[in-house]
Amino acid sequence: MSRQVKTAARLDSAQAGREGLKAALGRTPVVAAVDLGASKVACFIMKPDGVRQSDRTLACAGVGYVQSRGVRGGAIVNLDEASEAIAQAVERAENVAGVNVQGVTVATAGGQLRSSRVSGKVSLGARPITDTDLVRAIHQALSQIKLPGRRAAHILPIAWSVDGQGGVRDPRAMFGRTLGVELLVVSVSEAVFQTLGACVERAHLQFEGVVAAPFASALAALEEDEMDLGAVCIDMGGGSTSAAVFSGGSAIHVETLPVGGQHVTQDIARGLSTTIAGAERIKTLHGSAIASANEDREMIEAPPRGDDPGAGPVIAPRSLLKGIIAPRVEETLELLRDRLKASGAPVEPGAGVVLTGGASQLAGVREVAVRVFDRPVRLGRPRRVPHLADAASGPAFCAAAGVLHRSAFGPREAVSAKALASAKLRREPLDPGANPVAKAAAWLRDNL
Repeated sequence: MSRQVKTAARLDSAQAGREGLKAALGRTPVVAAVDLGASKVACFIMKPDGVRQSDRTLACAGVGYVQSRGVRGGAIVNLDEASEAIAQAVERAENVAGVNVQGVTVATAGGQLRSSRVSGKVSLGARPITDTDLVRAIHQALSQIKLPGRRAAHILPIAWSVDGQGGVRDPRAMFGRTLGVELLVVSVSEAVFQTLGACVERAHLQFEGVVAAPFASALAALEEDEMDLGAVCIDMGGGSTSAAVFSGGSAIHVETLPVGGQHVTQDIARGLSTTIAGAERIKTLHGSAIASANEDREMIEAPPRGDDPGAGPVIAPRSLLKGIIAPRVEETLELLRDRLKASGAPVEPGAGVVLTGGASQLAGVREVAVRVFDRPVRLGRPRRVPHLADAASGPAFCAAAGVLHRSAFGPREAVSAKALASAKLRREPLDPGANPVAKAAAWLRDNL
C-alpha cells in the first residue's frame, strides 16, 4: 500500500514537476537496478553524483533486499507475489537513498538466455571510414539473425576489422577496402520478457529493460585484465547457474542452466526427510561440497516434517550432508562446462573462472570448480562499488551492482537498452532487422 500511496502522490504532483523535469534534462537520472532471483530480490540505487570517473567506481546510495516470492527456477510463477517482492525491495532502497525511483532495470538469468555471434562486412570507398560505414556494417550483421519468439537483451560489438585486420577498437578515420564487425546478440524468451514487464508495472514502476545476470555480474566482479586476457564468470543463483565468457575485453558468449542452489536445498530436504526451511539452515550452517575432518563423528540435527509433536529431530552424520551436496554441485558445474565446450565459445587457454551468486558462497564450491574446470578459480565480489555494507558486498549482489556499472561505464551496445525495451511498450515482438540503421545511428551518435 505504501508504494501505491507514493504513486498517487507522484501523479498528483506531475503538473508541478514538469518545470523541474525540464531543468533536470541535462542531468543523469537516478538509476535503479533490481536483481530478480529465486532466493532474493535486491535493489541498488545510484544517484547522478554516484559516478566517479577518476577511478571508474560507483557510489551506491541505497540498497534494499527481501526474500524472493513468486519466482522458481529463474521464472516468475506468481505475478502478484513477485511484484510485491520487487515493490518492497525498491521501497527499502528508496528509504535508504532518500529518493523516489520511477523505473528499474531488471537483471535475471531466466528466460532461457541464449547468445549468438554474427558478423557483417561491407565494402568501403576511397575515403576515411565514417559513422555511416559503421552503421552499414552493423545493419548487415543484424540482417543475418532472426529471433522468432525471442527478444534481444544485448547487442554487443565484439570487434571491428579493416581489410581483415582484427582487434580494431574504433575504425573511424581509418582507410581500407572492407569493414567488418562481429556482434554478440544475447536474447531472452519474448513471453518471459513481457511477463517481467508486467510484473514491474504492477509494482507501479517503469520497466526500463532486462540485463543478463551473468553479464552484469561479470561487469561488477571482473578485473580489466581478466576481461582482456580471458575469463569465465559463473553466476550461481538460487534457481539457475549461468556463465558469461569474456575475451579481448568483450563478452563473447552467455550460457545458462536451470539448476541452482535451491536444488541443493531440495536434495537435502529429501535426503534427510526434513523441511525446506530446515534444509536451508543446515546447508548454511554445516553444508560443504568437500570432505572435512571428523565429519563421520560429527552429528547434525534437522527438524522433522509434519506437525507430529512427538516426533524427534532428524539426526544424521555430517558426512551424509556432504554426500548429498557434493554430487549436485559437481554435476551442475560439469553440465555448464560441457555446454560451454559444445557452444564453441573460444575460451582462452589461460582464462580463469570467477564465481558469483549466493550459491557460490557454499563451502567447498571453489575447490570443486577447480577440479571440474582445471583452471584457477576465485570468488568474485562487486569490487567496482566500494564502501557497500558488509551485508550487501558479497558475491550474491554482483548482478545488481553490475547493472549500475553498465549504465555508467558501458560497454557500448550497438542498439541501446531503451530501444530494445521500447518494442515491449508497443507490444510488438522485436525483430533485429527492423529499422536497425536508425537504432545503430542513435547508438553511434550517443556513444562514439
